Amino acid sequence: MVVDAVTAVRRQDPVTGKVRFPITAINILKSHGKSSLESKLVDGFALNCTRGSQAMPKVVTGAKIALLDFNLQKHRLQLGVQVLVSDPAKLEAIRKREADITKEKIEKIIAAGANVVLTTKGIDDLCMKYLVEGGVMGVRRIKKDDLKRIAVATGGTLLPNLGDLEGEESFEASYLGEAAEVAEEPVGDGELIFIRGCKTSRATSIVLRGANEFYLDEMHRSLHDSLCVVKRVLESKSLVVGGGGVEAALNIHLDGFATTLGSKEQLAIKEFAEALMIIPRTLAVNAAQDATDLVAKLCAYHYAGQSNPDKEHYKYYGLDLIKGAVINNKDAGVVEPAMSKVKSLRFATEAAISILRIDDHIKINPPQQQQ
Repeated sequence: MVVDAVTAVRRQDPVTGKVRFPITAINILKSHGKSSLESKLVDGFALNCTRGSQAMPKVVTGAKIALLDFNLQKHRLQLGVQVLVSDPAKLEAIRKREADITKEKIEKIIAAGANVVLTTKGIDDLCMKYLVEGGVMGVRRIKKDDLKRIAVATGGTLLPNLGDLEGEESFEASYLGEAAEVAEEPVGDGELIFIRGCKTSRATSIVLRGANEFYLDEMHRSLHDSLCVVKRVLESKSLVVGGGGVEAALNIHLDGFATTLGSKEQLAIKEFAEALMIIPRTLAVNAAQDATDLVAKLCAYHYAGQSNPDKEHYKYYGLDLIKGAVINNKDAGVVEPAMSKVKSLRFATEAAISILRIDDHIKINPPQQQQ
């Protein structure tokens, strides 16, 4: 699911030809109930919202989407504006004009061809009535971040108001986003809005199912980690074996390199090599295995791999923490991005150097207590 989701949001820069996989384009929704195995990948954008009214259409094909960032409600005069009216009929005329301003706004949006209206704010009953009459699906209280993503995926424009350069209010057809279908479908206890077949780029959503909120939150965190790992691999196009194999190989290589030096640098390199073995040792301890035995076997394999050309395939060997054995992790499919490995080594080294450079410390005496 994760691999399909990440490959679906592939973007290529037309100028540099560089390929990116923006995982922010993948929307993750959480829905209570059912088993976590019933989580699914949706080809399109899913929103945790429902239609504003049951009278609105459930499915809109050939959707033209208006993306708004303001309230659709009966127009009211600005706070502080005082209208002195002595004739009650004129007061009624002001109220009618307020309703007409609202109606004109909706009519401008519908006249431009919109059949789906998405807004970050509310839609009141008066506006709902006009949208129902126009056969438009209206969805309110959508997160602004979600609307921005929908704007990118559908080629629409998120509008903070309807004002134009002439000081009037207008709505042009070019502001509309396009999608093949917008539908409200039942998922779990509630309904979700699905936007499929977006015009400019593919958007994907993952709907997570699970027993309760805590379980879903944990799934969300794990899923985010998985998405980041797959993105890293696809962007850097290089892998290393996992399970402590890299650290063991580096340990053997650096130990051998250290013995070629006849200065005190030999000690520093040996210590650096020893520090790397903390990773496989910790992995074994966390898996409740015999760390000393496993790490010794792992080092023996890597030593043989580096010293004997016939056993070069031993360089892919790492820990299998379930069986408590040393196996070929390349064949077992236990891999991780080379980029992450290089970065973690670099950051750890830089942190150690920074700490070692500190040769003094300032101590602040505690305040003297009154006798």
